[in-house]
Amino acid sequence: MDVQGGVAAGYEPVRDAFVRNFTERGDRGAAVAVYRDGRKVVDLWGGLRDADGGPGSAPWEEDTAQVLRSGTKGAAAAVPLLLHQRGLLDLDAPVGTYWPEFKAGGKERALVRHLLSHQAGVPALDTPLTPAQAEDGHSGPRAVAEQSARWEPGTDHGYHAQTFSWLLGELVRRVTGRTLGRWFAEEVAGPLGLDLWIGLPPELTHRVGRVAAVTPPPPAAGALKLRPRRTVTAAYADPDSLTRRAFGAIDPLPDENDPGFRAAELPASNGIATARGLARFYAATIGETEGAGRLFAPATTALARTEEAAGPDRVLVVNTRFGPGYMLHGPASPLYSPASYGHPGRGGSLGFADPEAGLGFGYVTNSHAGSVTADPRAQALIAALRTVA
Repeated sequence: MDVQGGVAAGYEPVRDAFVRNFTERGDRGAAVAVYRDGRKVVDLWGGLRDADGGPGSAPWEEDTAQVLRSGTKGAAAAVPLLLHQRGLLDLDAPVGTYWPEFKAGGKERALVRHLLSHQAGVPALDTPLTPAQAEDGHSGPRAVAEQSARWEPGTDHGYHAQTFSWLLGELVRRVTGRTLGRWFAEEVAGPLGLDLWIGLPPELTHRVGRVAAVTPPPPAAGALKLRPRRTVTAAYADPDSLTRRAFGAIDPLPDENDPGFRAAELPASNGIATARGLARFYAATIGETEGAGRLFAPATTALARTEEAAGPDRVLVVNTRFGPGYMLHGPASPLYSPASYGHPGRGGSLGFADPEAGLGFGYVTNSHAGSVTADPRAQALIAALRTVA
């Protein structure tokens, strides 16, 4: 397997694991990057730019970017946290303080922090949106504002797989007058020099590879074994389950290879990044990075890793742990250590920070497998990273 890029001395196990992702775990095109204490120590890419390409297809290049799916949520969550850091948003204020229409349907007591930690009680919609409605910037916020809560906000949690887009997007618009994607571009990605977008500029369409579903090969003898996902797969297969309705709040699901989808702003699902951009983003949440300052103040870094909700997840079925906007390390979403916070994307992508280890990590792939939170390819890279002194 021809892998491009390089690693700092001592990080060769990560390169070896990345190669095995292609030879043993079904990757077709992917990249991984790691920052440690603000310095880039891993920057690798390989395979084909398009997952559905055949012989002669273009190779994955240094600046190839990819759809993150729910890996977008971690980048999007930085916006309300930065607004809080700047004194513009109170996490303990009712959402209705900023967005009066949201108080309908038993959501009067929903706090801003409940939106971030998947406790708002609106993981699904009674009537799913079409892709066009999901992307128009108006129908989604109106639908979640009108939707009745499925539980008293703050008393339980369930993954807001799609509705997270409209909850955070409208909150940010009400507070700043800007869309979340625009705010992120102007206040985060631009200053840090990130190849990371929530709403891809049309002139950059050529940089994004095509995604496709893949069936990974069976694990080799002695391969890393992950804890089974219990009944989440069965729950997703049941059209009447909350799991299926949460992921199906857009019906049919958008075509992720469509330029219109990629240009829209869906903070839950359609962010696009290079692995380098994703890793650099997370590195900046914990400290200074090469050529750029720190994004989060120390208090905000501490907030990002603070547990807000834990236990049985009404949507993902397994036990999950959430901070304000970020998944936290645990059996359902193993990261580097208990200090880590970040977000996976269904099918493969993963970004996280670990403030104790000084790590910013990013992995992106065009080959979407059936994993929800703990993809074997990302987990193999993390396992290799743990062997590095």
